[in-house]
Amino acid sequence: MYIQQFYTQCLSEAAYYIESEGEVAIIDPLRDTDAYIDLAKERNAKIKYVLETHFHADFVSGHLDLSKRTGAPIYFGPLARTHYQVQTLGDGETLTLGKLSIKALHTPGHTMESTCYLLNDETGNPHALFSGDTLFVGDVGRPDLSSGNTGSDELACILFDSLQQKILPLPDHVLLYPAHGPGSSCGKQLGPQTHSTIGEQRQNNYALKADTKEAFVESVLDGLNPPPNYFSVNASINQRGYQPLEEILNNGSKALSIEAFQQALNDGAWIIDTRTTEKFTQGFIPGSVFIGLDGRMAEWAGQLIPYDQELLIISEAGKEMETVTRLARVGFEKIHGTLAGGFEQWQKENMPIDLIIDVEADELVMDIPHDSNLVVVDVRNENEFENGHLKDAMNLPLKEMNNLIELAQFEEHQNLYVHCAGGYRSVIACSLLKRQGMSNLRNVLGGWNSIRQQEKAPIINH
Repeated sequence: MYIQQFYTQCLSEAAYYIESEGEVAIIDPLRDTDAYIDLAKERNAKIKYVLETHFHADFVSGHLDLSKRTGAPIYFGPLARTHYQVQTLGDGETLTLGKLSIKALHTPGHTMESTCYLLNDETGNPHALFSGDTLFVGDVGRPDLSSGNTGSDELACILFDSLQQKILPLPDHVLLYPAHGPGSSCGKQLGPQTHSTIGEQRQNNYALKADTKEAFVESVLDGLNPPPNYFSVNASINQRGYQPLEEILNNGSKALSIEAFQQALNDGAWIIDTRTTEKFTQGFIPGSVFIGLDGRMAEWAGQLIPYDQELLIISEAGKEMETVTRLARVGFEKIHGTLAGGFEQWQKENMPIDLIIDVEADELVMDIPHDSNLVVVDVRNENEFENGHLKDAMNLPLKEMNNLIELAQFEEHQNLYVHCAGGYRSVIACSLLKRQGMSNLRNVLGGWNSIRQQEKAPIINH
């Protein structure tokens, strides 16, 4: 028996490779599938099954491309209805993998088609549960993402039954391998680990401690933030199918001349600039939206960029393919190409550029008492803001800045000082504000982490 977790930090996503006697099952593969195929080849094994726990909302799965490349059939649990050919496993149905067996446990609640896969060892005893988004380390899957007619209260009730009837009866020693880890928006308080055991979760997971269905529903639904905008888009893509990744990579990584790049820009394409925050603020093509590769780039793109929008890419040299891949992971397919030579070539041709002024936190604190037009724009989430913020600061969470009405509330005479927690989100926000024609703005370096260290900062703590 051989199990390997493939964990993608920027998406908090876990896929799994399970092997026995040269036969392999892949569970919840990411859209770029080379890693699974390469590992199977390295181990002289053959991918036999591609298993999906549900229609993922936070990324586009690689099940279609992986099946096409390997000939392995795609399996879902019951109630999954797709626009492409799959096999469905009934509750309790078993697949053989070498000397192992994989049993489907239909566990609706996160979504109605959600299914866990119980891996039994060579002796037929339970060894590991691949729980998808049904059970996480420290949490359970949120039950408010359904695109159907089932409400979140009803789904939470169904999830309670699934956990009680299918998962909690498992022995304590059974390993738990969920589809997500810390930082994922598919739960509300995932723990720091990416795997655990059923026994540990029985003891430590808040959601499993509820004595009644009513208490469970209340605890699971309490404090849920609205799901990211792109979740419904990705779930739909996973259900209906998608363009092969190879085609997206070929199109998206095309090196465009400045003339071709500018023509696409004139035709309405958006520029996504994925360089570092430092390089972006020092100079960028006017209208560019910054979403750097050194952060949770794919998630912010999904949250802020329209899916029907043609995209152009500016990246560090050699990072073009990574940029297109990460965008494709969350369903972007209309990627027109990248600029040959990058931003440096744009500068060499003396093309117009824009910039964002960076200021240190102490400069912001000094300016507050002397500038009546100064507005502090705090783009952290509401809970971060409530835990401490500058007096009179405006809280405009970055996740809401795809709303042009929100951005239009500022006036020309205002001097905007934009900050987040550390400096990544504030540069994204500044680029969006610049795109809307706002020029009087500053990016506060180090964000709240630096501001709160200033002795004279007028901080409000709740």
